[in-house]
Amino acid sequence: MHLFGLHWIDALIIIAYIIAVLAIGKVLSHGVKGERDFFLGGRSLGKWFQFFLSFGTMTDPGQATTTSSSVYRQGAGGAWLALITLFLTPYYWFTSVWFRRVRLTTMADLFEDRFGKRFLATLYAVTTIMMAIVSIAGGNVVALKTLQPLMVKEAAIYSVAEKQMVAEYYEFTELRKERVATPLTGGRAERYDLLKDSYDRGALQPYVTYLHPVTFYLVSSLLVAIFVMLGGLKASAVVDGLQAILVIIISVILIPFGLAKIGGLTGLHEKVPAAMFNLFGGGGASEYTWYSIAALLFVQFVGIVGSQAGMTIAGSAKNEMAARLGAVTGGFSKRFVTIAWAFSGLIAIALFGPSLSDPDQVWGLLTRSLLPVGLIGVMIIGILGGKLAVLGAQSVVLSGLVVKNLYEPLLPGKSEKHYMVIARLTVPVVLVLGIGVGLYLNSVIALLKFAIVLLVIWGVPITFIYLWRRLTETAVRFQVLATVVLVAVIPWSVPAIPSLARSAQLTQMTREQVVAVTGPAHAADVAAGRARTEGEIITREQHVEPVSIFFEEGVVRVDPKDLNSPKTGKGLFRIEVWLLAAVGVDVAGFNPAQLLMTRYVVDAAFPILMLIVVSLLTKPTDPVRVAHFYVRMKTPVAATLDEDAKEVEASYANPTRFDHTKLFPKSNWEFTKWDRMDALGFIGCCGLVGFILVFFKAVLVIGS
Repeated sequence: MHLFGLHWIDALIIIAYIIAVLAIGKVLSHGVKGERDFFLGGRSLGKWFQFFLSFGTMTDPGQATTTSSSVYRQGAGGAWLALITLFLTPYYWFTSVWFRRVRLTTMADLFEDRFGKRFLATLYAVTTIMMAIVSIAGGNVVALKTLQPLMVKEAAIYSVAEKQMVAEYYEFTELRKERVATPLTGGRAERYDLLKDSYDRGALQPYVTYLHPVTFYLVSSLLVAIFVMLGGLKASAVVDGLQAILVIIISVILIPFGLAKIGGLTGLHEKVPAAMFNLFGGGGASEYTWYSIAALLFVQFVGIVGSQAGMTIAGSAKNEMAARLGAVTGGFSKRFVTIAWAFSGLIAIALFGPSLSDPDQVWGLLTRSLLPVGLIGVMIIGILGGKLAVLGAQSVVLSGLVVKNLYEPLLPGKSEKHYMVIARLTVPVVLVLGIGVGLYLNSVIALLKFAIVLLVIWGVPITFIYLWRRLTETAVRFQVLATVVLVAVIPWSVPAIPSLARSAQLTQMTREQVVAVTGPAHAADVAAGRARTEGEIITREQHVEPVSIFFEEGVVRVDPKDLNSPKTGKGLFRIEVWLLAAVGVDVAGFNPAQLLMTRYVVDAAFPILMLIVVSLLTKPTDPVRVAHFYVRMKTPVAATLDEDAKEVEASYANPTRFDHTKLFPKSNWEFTKWDRMDALGFIGCCGLVGFILVFFKAVLVIGS
């Protein structure tokens, strides 16, 4: 018996999981007595809860979809989109202490506390809510695209239109294989162009699914809303604990089944081009070279502290060590499962070939093709549970911002019970808004890239708040508003204006490139006379299709069935690349990696320069307020909340109490000298970074 394409055993596993999640919310609802319990778990969460929250927040199983999709498109180098934060893990050893010592509830509170003005706190709350809604949308899209291939119709009940769609998909894949080797001509070239336009729109699929976006988004978001409204942050942490086990299982379970089907590691290397195992790019079409990866690291480094989740998770820790250990153990655990996701992407290349119409569905297709009944149900609750865990934590974060930084300042003096009602009602509202964005932006890779860029809006000024006394409120205002326009307003607005989205200048493509790819010969190479025997190392010419210069998701025809139809940009507009073109740079000659690097370097450097210049030209903040802020940041967290409050008061009474710990005593820079724990933790983290890189490289070469 099947239910919407699922075996009854798999369906039963899903139902049992949903009941368990609701039960967790109900049980923990009795422990939520007020705002501190709801938003920060009473600042009482120990090392294990910190690990679960950090691992659950960092390791959304939806990233299995984005990572395997990126690797499927571009080879092992595509894993950097998720793996790049590996290099930031030693940084977490320090940032988790910052967030705990600041002793605030939301990141918006940080701006009011540091500058004594409410404007930036309100602006942070508003813009972060908007950014988090984009993140929620990403979780929706990822879960949908992963689960759609698991709930498919039988071919026997396809409609005529559905049969034609599937047939055109397979026709397109054959034409694409031909085009990689040699350009198509005549009618075959025109047919390819028409089919490719449908392919780029996601209108060609190898199957027909029962799972439709609106229904799935509404039902799953309702489930998140219920358990979070009941149990708050602690309910999210418990679900994260359950989810951590599921994530590990679903991250590795595809690998043995996949290797068995393709002939083991030897079969993997025979079926996948050698270039796809390269950590720094998989051919001329790859976005991930050493310089684009360096740019990605740069933008992540300056933006990573911009997430409200850092304040929520570290702020809920009962002490500094719990916050530190939770952050780094959660971070390093994620890196290992990321390697498993990347390896699954390589298996997908071997199993499906290079022409899937929607690579975002790679994980779901692997699950459907490889796993037996029962394990499919486990995979589904792993993906669905990841969505619940991440959206649950984000919902708590957003409700805190709404209540503490928007609603309470407008309506002060209400009872705590009143504010708790508003906090709970906020959860379903932001989830509904996330559904709307998910229906508008449908590419998980584009959403992930956009989310990374959005972090710099607040990540840069927050980093400077912790490190530079000379930073001014005016500078942050200018920088935030200008950066929002640069990385959010313009990229979203241009595609929505037909005269711009369809202009000949903005719909330009890069020039087609021909690259040499070295690897073992296959049977087709022997038949074509390019090699004497299979396995012989040969060099082939590979034609790299042009890509859109200015639009993230490409350029498509307004009418997909008319070759003469005008073209329009799809996805976010790359304003950074347009600025280069405006000053005469030949961006049409860029490869995908150079386009990516341009975007990230500009987006990271622009806010840094603006903050420094405007701060030096404007009036400094009240020195007493600034002194209190930095002495509190240097005051270690005490064992109990009462003792901690006394230590903070002692520091306020003597603002120079910890000046001897400053690395540059007479400057405005607040870098502090490391103690033994700082040094040992940092060195240990760096050693683990090196180990993980060596491990990843070893995984890629085994069997070659």
